[in-house]
Amino acid sequence: MPDPLLLPLADQPTAERADAARNREALLCAARRLVEEQGVAAVTMEAVAAAAGVGKGTVFRRFDSREGLMAAVLDFSETAWQASVISGPPPLGPGADPWDRLLAFGRSRLESTLVHADLIRAAGASGSRAAGAYSFAAMHVRHLLAALGVDGDLPILATALLAPLEIPILDQQLHSDGFDVERLLAGWEDLARRITGQVRAGR
Repeated sequence: MPDPLLLPLADQPTAERADAARNREALLCAARRLVEEQGVAAVTMEAVAAAAGVGKGTVFRRFDSREGLMAAVLDFSETAWQASVISGPPPLGPGADPWDRLLAFGRSRLESTLVHADLIRAAGASGSRAAGAYSFAAMHVRHLLAALGVDGDLPILATALLAPLEIPILDQQLHSDGFDVERLLAGWEDLARRITGQVRAGR
């Protein structure tokens, strides 16, 4: 089966030479390994260069900054998550009822955000994912809302469902307001039910 066509996570780059592409992949592999082994805070451009066996200048030429490097590492995890939505097993992937898929989406997106929270913060000062990654999630939620027969302005409703799953709001609710993850999940499901008109018993 051919690989699924995934949406771009950012503006499409110009075509790379084969050797440049190999160098970029080696640097990303080194960065991902360091993130897994040492955590995001410990990963520097110098450490990535040493792990990949290249000069620090090479890392800066490929990614411009540490933020750019972390964004590229984040894109790798986002692409894997996109694949699970597009062609993975249900209920996150195709084959399940749209309501079940929407619930699975909320849980999965929250879990992914929490797992990659430090990486998301390091990839952008706002603590937000790349525009392409957000657009993919928004399009998927709009598709599920349409499949559920939801009336109204679907892009706005999709934004209302996505916002509680992103770092700026999660940081506020988890760290400032003292909510736990179970409360966040329950609150998100309640919001999804209100938007879609799903009832708790008998649907």
